Amino acid sequence: MTRRYDVLVVGAGMVGAAVGCALGQQGIKVALFDHALPSAFSPEQSPDLRVSALSPATEHFLRDIGAWSLMKAMRMCPYRRMAVWEKLREPLTGKELQQRPNQTLFDCRDLSVDQLGFIVENRVTQLAIHQVLAGVESVDLYCPASIEHIRWAADKATLTLKDGGIFEAPLVVGADGAQSQVRQLAGIGLHSEDYEQQALVATVEIEPGQLDITWQAFTSTGPLALLPLPDIDGRSYASMVWYNLPEQVQRLRALSDEDFLNEMVQTYPAELPVIRRLLERGSFPLTKRHARHYVKPGVALVGDAAHTINPLAGQGVNLGFQDAATLVEFLTNAYKKHEPFGSLAVLKEYERIRRPANRKMQWVMDAFYYTFSNDHAPLKVLRNIGLTVAGRFTPGQKQVMKYAMGLKDV
Repeated sequence: MTRRYDVLVVGAGMVGAAVGCALGQQGIKVALFDHALPSAFSPEQSPDLRVSALSPATEHFLRDIGAWSLMKAMRMCPYRRMAVWEKLREPLTGKELQQRPNQTLFDCRDLSVDQLGFIVENRVTQLAIHQVLAGVESVDLYCPASIEHIRWAADKATLTLKDGGIFEAPLVVGADGAQSQVRQLAGIGLHSEDYEQQALVATVEIEPGQLDITWQAFTSTGPLALLPLPDIDGRSYASMVWYNLPEQVQRLRALSDEDFLNEMVQTYPAELPVIRRLLERGSFPLTKRHARHYVKPGVALVGDAAHTINPLAGQGVNLGFQDAATLVEFLTNAYKKHEPFGSLAVLKEYERIRRPANRKMQWVMDAFYYTFSNDHAPLKVLRNIGLTVAGRFTPGQKQVMKYAMGLKDV
């Protein structure tokens, strides 16, 4: 038996679940598919390894669909300041400079807001959206589900699962990640480029006192970053991100916990809090991807299925949520006007807004990557002059931060 819906969303992660939830809340009949659900949350659990820095624009969207209060009831950590500098050493002694005229500090008070954003575990965000989904009658979740194939006709798409289930709808939304099966089956091309770095992520317990600052110290092999995490049962935590050459990341992963922490303490700047223990570590390659098109008749891509960027500023998932909000807006308007929202005319409006915006953020992240990930002397002088100037001119700071927070375009 064929089951008919208005929209089929493949991928029930953070972005896909948000798309399905927001559409369902407008009375649109949605089928949502995924391989597995996130594990249940327990407030006593240590922080997960995978976290995201969520912007005010993302907060607004998640509030609208009813997920933010559920996330807050679990846990999240606000950050109110963000520092960026290049790690420099004294020419004669080789010691790290403690006085930093090249440091740029962004403070929420300069923008008249309570915080710049929140650090939230990905699983917490996903679980909260799924809690909301459970109460939306027009959304059906099929999990576990594996896609066998998808075929597009003039006015409908037919999705077949490996267990034989058949589903039809005018539109398929691909929210199934960087290796998107929907993108591949739809024949949408992809521009892909690997960076010459990988990211090693570690969750550590630190001396008591929840942090409210996130920082990045640039080095020639990549940034050293700290993200604050929420306190749990009186214990404080942080997420450390160590960008480095692939061979160095593999070496660091092979070290014992004690040796790894010793090397981290020796390498990271003095702002590193006292570390009590290492909870978990992992690594992932850095790849820039951009779909050549976000839409075709009967198909639209969102989130990592459409684009991935260098995670230097933690904007990846925020871009995905902005995709979701924009797509939902256009589809809802078309639905209310009884327009065929699987048509290229409707979907192109979504692509017209989101593709240039995501491309702009890719350019910005590439500019940081190529400018800072080297030891070229003239460039080193220029970038540190730039950091020094940026740290002294508040109007420039405000423009950069509002753009990153999704509050203002540039």
